[in-house]
Amino acid sequence: MKSNKFWKWTKRIALYFIVISVLQVVIYKWVNPPVTFTMIQQNLKQDVPQNYEWRSIENISKHMQLAVICGEDQKFNSHWGFDFTAMAGAVQNNAEGKKRRGGSTISQQTAKNVFLIQGGGYIRKLFESWYTLLIELIWGKKRIMEVYLNVSETGINTFGVQAGAKRYFKTNAKNLNSSQAAQMASLWPCPRRCGFIPKRTAAISRAMRKYGIELEYLQ
Repeated sequence: MKSNKFWKWTKRIALYFIVISVLQVVIYKWVNPPVTFTMIQQNLKQDVPQNYEWRSIENISKHMQLAVICGEDQKFNSHWGFDFTAMAGAVQNNAEGKKRRGGSTISQQTAKNVFLIQGGGYIRKLFESWYTLLIELIWGKKRIMEVYLNVSETGINTFGVQAGAKRYFKTNAKNLNSSQAAQMASLWPCPRRCGFIPKRTAAISRAMRKYGIELEYLQ
């Protein structure tokens, strides 16, 4: 009897979660996230004002969009949320005791940043995968990129490329040139501690020249 009751409640909770998570993603397809759990976490930790300014995808430099694709997820336009080759490489790299690296796509990072807390290990990864599938199906690439570029950390208690562009270059996200965009994209491994990483900036710049400026999701 107790076992039947347990499974009944488990199924009910799972159903509630599915419904609520789908509603969250549908709402955020049209409504810009006013705040994220990451912002709340950083606001509690940092003794500096929060800097967060939303900009539509049309008001973010194409150079900036291309830079994060080249730096974070070069298969962004072709995958369905997951780059299994990169994930396998990250697992092997970490297992061999080399410098840790992630295998997360832009879609996975967006799902984590918007809907989940930082940390949490494999349990969080499970929820992250579910939200990643949802945003790929419901939002599409253009909206994923727009949200990613607005909620990702670009410095201490600084979120989004508009706030980052003002902080580092005294300009707007729409006006970032290729060089500035590559520098901004180099922040992503550790935006609060590392600052611009010259070696990474150079690698992103080379990839941008090779990739070109065409962004399939904007067509």
